[in-house]
Amino acid sequence: MTATTETYVQAQAHLGSRSRVRQLALGRAEDAPWVRPALLALLLGTALLYLVGLSASGWANGFYSAAVQAATKSWKAFFFGSFDSSNFITVDKPPASLWVMDLSARLFGVNSRSILAPQALEGVAAVGLLYATVRRRFGAGAGLLAGLVLALTPVAALMFRFNNPDALLTLVLVAAAYALTRALERASTRWLLFVGALVGLAFLTKMLQALLVVPASLSSISSQPRRRSGVESVSCSQPEERSSSPRAGGSPPSRSGPPRAGRT
Repeated sequence: MTATTETYVQAQAHLGSRSRVRQLALGRAEDAPWVRPALLALLLGTALLYLVGLSASGWANGFYSAAVQAATKSWKAFFFGSFDSSNFITVDKPPASLWVMDLSARLFGVNSRSILAPQALEGVAAVGLLYATVRRRFGAGAGLLAGLVLALTPVAALMFRFNNPDALLTLVLVAAAYALTRALERASTRWLLFVGALVGLAFLTKMLQALLVVPASLSSISSQPRRRSGVESVSCSQPEERSSSPRAGGSPPSRSGPPRAGRT
């Protein structure tokens, strides 16, 4: 019996994994047939736009490229974002954006592609997350349009092909917008805490610029109606039964005038 149960559980897990892979490749069952191919084409086109000819930028911002080289020689320089491996001075920004480039340089060596490719991939991820965010409120068509506008914005194309902190900052803030959308949909504290964590990571990327989205986020949260508890919802949906129930310490109200003698 135990072996049969384990086999059944494994089969269900296998089917669940296959359904998730199928959903990832073909999209949701309620989607139109063109939605998933259009999304994949958008992401592939964005990747080609940002990655092809990437070495034309050379070392891009040499200040941050030097910090990446220092981080490949010293984990202390990696952690603090130091300009040199002896940790004499740090760069002018927090180190979060450097961490991604540092890990890439440690894996693939210090060269212009290993430094700039993470920014391009962050751009592709930002386009995908923006699609997912807009889609949840306005549909797949609007999500695809929003992703396309972001991908083709000239300043975005420049930003995601350079090693300034703005690439990671944009990705993290788009991710925070997605988490906020989920939090408002379900009144979820977990997703709201995730928003705070992402804004904190954005602060570690480019300091106070991360807080530009906070007023709009607080406004969205405060404008949402508060959800009532189940007891309040039931009591509000049954006003007649509530009005006819006996009051504490007294008799129920009469429907035909004053109470008669002898009635309790």
